[in-house]
Amino acid sequence: MKPILRLFAIAATTLLALSTATFAEKTKVVFLADKGKDTEKHAHLSGNDLLAKALEESGLGFETFRHMGWPADPNAFDGADCVVIYCNGGKNHLVMEHLDQFEALIDAGVGFVFMHYAVEVPVGRAGDLMLRAMGGYFETHWSVNPHWTAEIKSLPKHPITRGVTPFTQDDEWYYHMRFQQNMKGVTPILSAHPPQSTMDRKDGPHSNNPHVRKSMAAGEIQHIGWAYERPGGKGRGFGTTGAHYHHTWDSDNWRTLILNAIAWTAEVEVPKTGVPSKSNPVSGGK
Repeated sequence: MKPILRLFAIAATTLLALSTATFAEKTKVVFLADKGKDTEKHAHLSGNDLLAKALEESGLGFETFRHMGWPADPNAFDGADCVVIYCNGGKNHLVMEHLDQFEALIDAGVGFVFMHYAVEVPVGRAGDLMLRAMGGYFETHWSVNPHWTAEIKSLPKHPITRGVTPFTQDDEWYYHMRFQQNMKGVTPILSAHPPQSTMDRKDGPHSNNPHVRKSMAAGEIQHIGWAYERPGGKGRGFGTTGAHYHHTWDSDNWRTLILNAIAWTAEVEVPKTGVPSKSNPVSGGK
């Protein structure tokens, strides 16, 4: 081979190797949403779009795939590092008709992030799988779903809190979650004391119950965002009960925390100042 051709061949091989390495290093995040309610409450599709765009623009090597509903393509989760689910919960939760596939993804070590109503599934197999996926979930007649303003007065030292400072947020913060026994593997990330007024509603599957009244009477702090490391290092999970209102994504602290949580759950190193993103993405950016 002539010297000049040899140089071209070496250059082409090097570029191919670099391209292949870059492709291999991409972190795949799959976002699932349902239609939700409207543009301001339970805006699941637009919320996922906002977060996915921020990850792709972060320069951290993310590639995202967004789906309306559970993907019909059985290969949609191939190579996924993390699945983010933002949808209505209960019996209509996206996982309910796909529990076998959900379990297989957990067994494979895929990370899971669940936001707001997506933390609720019925008690039974679905609830058990949620505990395995993210360490906690909303259990009816145990957890409650009032609207209140949470004052996050302190944050633990954790990759998810990098670049985040204490903040206050009005939201539909569910609380008194059902967690893994003795909180094994669970690290509270967002915790606050709900006002007593959240106990004013009558008893019901979501509104009030003797268990939460006992917890509130004891002055127990309530965890509304948490990280989970599965036994044996077989994957991570994150859950939060906030994200009822779409406008909350304009909060730098809230948005950064969720982006950090996705990165951490996908086992990506979170930058010291948090995953970067544009300010005010809902109201028009910087």
